[in-house]
Amino acid sequence: MTSESTRVVGVDGGADVDGVADVAGGAGRAGSGRREAVGWSVVRAAVPEFAGRVQERFGAHRHHVLATLRKDGAPRLTGLEADFRYGELWLGMMVGSRKVLDLRRDPRFSLHANPGPGADLSGGDVRVSGRAVEVTEPEVVARYAAAVKPPEPFHLFRAELTEAVRTYTEDSYVVLESWVPGRPLRTVRRTSDDAALRGE
Repeated sequence: MTSESTRVVGVDGGADVDGVADVAGGAGRAGSGRREAVGWSVVRAAVPEFAGRVQERFGAHRHHVLATLRKDGAPRLTGLEADFRYGELWLGMMVGSRKVLDLRRDPRFSLHANPGPGADLSGGDVRVSGRAVEVTEPEVVARYAAAVKPPEPFHLFRAELTEAVRTYTEDSYVVLESWVPGRPLRTVRRTSDDAALRGE
């Protein structure tokens, strides 16, 4: 283990960079002010091992926590099942739910994996963020309904991701893995003694 308290490591074996990674950054679309958003199959193709760990973590429990934005911009947290199927991450919701109205008004969301019992965070702490695209094509909805058999009627959204993050502990370090479209996976290792991180 390095003697430096904080290290940023690219998966391609590139040079380490001292300091804190810009884990919230992303590859934006020119002139749009929006981050690039991609389907789950793109994440799996770009960083398969990391994507596998993220998907496995979501698969450990059935219910997770979805964050959407209310009309006044305040966050709304609700329970949700996440379903990885056909190379996509799907978000199914009851008709008339507030989160549907939130996503129709502003499609940005974050989904936090259920941490499970205890405090050991087996498998790490995982979240994904992006934009939810409502799916209305009858054949797609019908195929999903036939496979999942959700309570009907329902609303179906496909997640387009702008970020995926996994946090876990390793020895005396808190390790943060983050991926955004157009960048390699980044890893930050830090301790509570990191002066630059105090107060965050």
